[in-house]
Order: sequence, then structure tokens, then C-alpha cells
Amino acid sequence: MKALFIGGNGIISSECSRLAVERGWELTLLNRGVDSTRPPIEGAESLVGDATDPGSLRAAVGSRTFDTVVNFRAFTPDQVQADVEIFAGRTGQYVFISSASAYRKPVARLPITESTPLRNPFWQYSRDKIACEDLLVSAYRETDFPATIVRPSHTYDPTLIPMDGGWTVIDRMRRGRPTVVHGDGTSFWTLTHSRDFAKGFVPLLADPRLRGEAVHITSDESLTWDDVARGLASAAGTTADIVHVGSSRIGRAIPEWADGILGDKAHSLIFDNTKLKSLVPDFAATTTWARGAREIVDWYDAHPEQQVVDPDLDATLDQLASEERA
Repeated sequence: MKALFIGGNGIISSECSRLAVERGWELTLLNRGVDSTRPPIEGAESLVGDATDPGSLRAAVGSRTFDTVVNFRAFTPDQVQADVEIFAGRTGQYVFISSASAYRKPVARLPITESTPLRNPFWQYSRDKIACEDLLVSAYRETDFPATIVRPSHTYDPTLIPMDGGWTVIDRMRRGRPTVVHGDGTSFWTLTHSRDFAKGFVPLLADPRLRGEAVHITSDESLTWDDVARGLASAAGTTADIVHVGSSRIGRAIPEWADGILGDKAHSLIFDNTKLKSLVPDFAATTTWARGAREIVDWYDAHPEQQVVDPDLDATLDQLASEERA
């Protein structure tokens, strides 16, 4: 079986690549050839190309055909339209990595299933993913283009700290500075380790039942945002001095966080993985957040060059916490 992963060395895709090779796939990775913090994927062929440039993608792939093409790096409808044109008749399955942030916000009913409507008025990233999905659904209906849509939620690996602010947050915890958490900290969230995502994802490759279908892949562990902060602090050998600040207020103070908080993280998200488990009966997400948080801290402690503190963000978080406690 032959697969092309566009991307393949990212947070989600690297574990998928390793597992695909382990399971005997003849895997080709296409990326820009930029050095990654993650080790190379042994056993995979590498092509150099730009996923955002149809000409570059077409030249890199040449006349090859694949059983499955997965694009981990498509974010806009024009990118997906180009993929439809390039891979029509050249693959038995095209997998688009969408996002669970596309599900309706505000959330009207839990748990979220694949039939939950798609609508996100807060975040352009999510609206673009929805538009990509719409294009693929039309291509499937009109020309039988073999599209499969996969929606990850918040997926992480040891290199990704799944709280806005990255290493600055852990550094503040270790210095005893307040940890700013949006809202009242009680909204539910789902974190999925990329290792677990891969266990659900790779068995879906070349599955003919997935033509025209969408499925999400998440952990079944539900955490509050206070739980996320406390788990990270515990892994860092300290405790979190949590200060709750309104989501909109955080967005005004730190505009680059606004869309992700208001369009996703401020809402309780609990997912029903029944569809995935019907397709992959042995799927189970086994990496708890407690374990995942330890892996993150251990990785950063072993890579001090990655321990970058943003002094402006540090000051802004102090200001937000101080104003909240005043």
C-alpha cells in the first residue's frame, strides 16, 4: 500500500508517519525540507515541495499514483481545490485534516458527534476549514472524488505545551507567578496525544467505507482548564496559582489569543467517539494528561534551547492577574 503524506513531520503527522511505516505502508512524505525539532521518519521517502503552491506540489509528485493521499497542511479552499485537480484519478482516497473547532459554537448540545452542525462565527481558521470541507463534499457528490474528512481536536506531542503562552506559562509556574486561565476554569476540554491520534488514524487509510465520510479522533478524557493548568504545574514540580480572567478581557489584552479562546477554548467540548470505534474497534486513547504533561516537561527540560520566555507576554499576564485580584 502506498501513501503520500503532505506534511508528515508535524505535531500530529509525525506519529502517524511512524505508525504507517511500522504497519508496512510504503510512505512518501512531502514537505519544505525545513529542519524539524522532531527526529526524521525512518523508512519513509522524502520529497521537497510547498503544499501551498500547486505548481510546486505538482512538480514534486510528478506522475505518481497513491492508494491514499493525506494533506496535513491544507487550510484554505484554494489549496484543497488544487489538490482535487492534482489527485483526481490518482488516488483511491484523499484525506483532509480538518478541525474539531469547526463544530458549532456556541455549543448547543454535548457530546459532540460527527452530525453536529459546522459553524464558527468567531474564528476565521475554523470557517476556512468548513469551506474546505464543503468543497470536498461537493467534489465527492458531483465527481466521486474519494474524499475523507478527519477532525482532530486539541492534539499535542512532547514539543507542544497546550496552553497559550507556551514555555512562558511553565516558567511562570516555576517562579510562583500567577497562572492566568480564561473564564472560570470549569469549561471542559479534550486533549489528545498525537500517539493516540495515530492509533485511530492509520487504520482509516484506504478504508473504502470512509469515502465521503467525516470522523473525528479525540481522547475520551475530559478535563477542565483548571485541570490542564494543574496537571502541567504538577509535571513541572510545582503548583499553579490560578487566576481566572474573562475570555473577552484576555482577548483584548492579547489579541493573538482572542480567536482561539472565543472560537474554541471558552466552550465546553466533549466528544463522542462511537463512529471512530465502529471503524477501528481496538482504538483506545491511553495517554492520560498526567502522563502527557510529564512528557512535555521532560522534553523541554532536556532541550533548554527551547525554553524561550516572552517578556512582553510575561508582563501582560502579570498585569491581568494583578487587575483581577485588585
